[in-house]
Amino acid sequence: MRWRNALIQDVSALWRSARRAVTTSGPERDTTVQSLKAAGAGVLAWALAGWWWSAPMALLAPWTALFLVQSTVYRSVRSAMQQLAVVMVGTLLAAGAAVLTGNNSLAAMAIVLPITVLLSTYARFGTQGVYAPTAALFVLAYGTYSGVDILHRLFETLLGAVIGIAVNALVLPPVHGRDVWHLRRRLPQESADLLHTVADGIEKESYDPKKAQGWYDRAQRLTDLMTDLRTARRWTDESYRFNPGRKLRRSVPHPPPPDWDFTWDRITEHIRTTVRTVVETREDRPSLADLPEEAPGILAELLRAAGDVCELDDSDTRAAGTESPPETVRDRRRAMRAAEAAHDRLAQLLTDSRYQATPALGGLTADTQRLLSDLTAIGGNPEADSTDGTASTAGTDSTSTAGR
Repeated sequence: MRWRNALIQDVSALWRSARRAVTTSGPERDTTVQSLKAAGAGVLAWALAGWWWSAPMALLAPWTALFLVQSTVYRSVRSAMQQLAVVMVGTLLAAGAAVLTGNNSLAAMAIVLPITVLLSTYARFGTQGVYAPTAALFVLAYGTYSGVDILHRLFETLLGAVIGIAVNALVLPPVHGRDVWHLRRRLPQESADLLHTVADGIEKESYDPKKAQGWYDRAQRLTDLMTDLRTARRWTDESYRFNPGRKLRRSVPHPPPPDWDFTWDRITEHIRTTVRTVVETREDRPSLADLPEEAPGILAELLRAAGDVCELDDSDTRAAGTESPPETVRDRRRAMRAAEAAHDRLAQLLTDSRYQATPALGGLTADTQRLLSDLTAIGGNPEADSTDGTASTAGTDSTSTAGR
């Protein structure tokens, strides 16, 4: 019964993936396109080498073409160079071992396989290193190690490599930029959700250590998202290298510049350190005294306003070089001004004679100051809106006075 349910779930998942590949653009469609391209490259290579040319080792052409339709054009070119080098080395070593042992295939394998298996682990060969012992095995198993046979093997491998690269570069060349946009949307939203959750949690009198640890786990995942974003950036940059069709692909827009990443790298790190300090102040640790009674409410107000600033970051929805709508700019500045005001009140507790200046309070003040300093890059100058608001109020009062 259990295996039947598992089988039904697998079939359902496959059907959903197949439907998404047809109806929407995404990883499923990308995988389907690359798979069909690889199959097409293999058929084309066989048609040229096996059907039209009738080459003695025609299998090598579709074999090579099939596996060189990689996830990026650059990777196809690099893998082709690696595979050609590996096949040449494996073939020449196998031929030399066969001559040395007097065509004794068993003795030749005992000599050449340990060498080629070790060569397959060489980092410069990458994932193509495994073809060194494979090429040696083919040579020794079929006894094809004459000069003409070696030339045919290399030429047909080269033919397959050229076909694989050409198909990957000229037929819907892969461009990867979707993950960058996806992560750019997730980071501000998840940062805002976490800050709002922590703000709501510290206002409550009851304290749940497990829930607090969950806050810190979420804060650590924000830094993991930044790592994923950096990986996606490198993946995107690679997909544009050696790609002649990058300007023809309209389905995936070019990723935005990485300046935004640097700002959010700092913001997520400051969120992590702030949440860690919040969690530590609630733990039973001798080195951290309790916070003043006003501090949790002020801190909650600060974190909630900081979360609003994160939530209002619309840089992923704006075209490059354009400004945010005036309403969004105003709301961001208003949230930034509220966060700054709350931080000023938190800092004043350090000098308040009624309370003892504890390491916990000092740490929270410093952590939130660094957080707000970097949030200014997306929240704007909080005094700009204040100035505009003062001018608007003054204008209104002047008009009212004139009317009277």
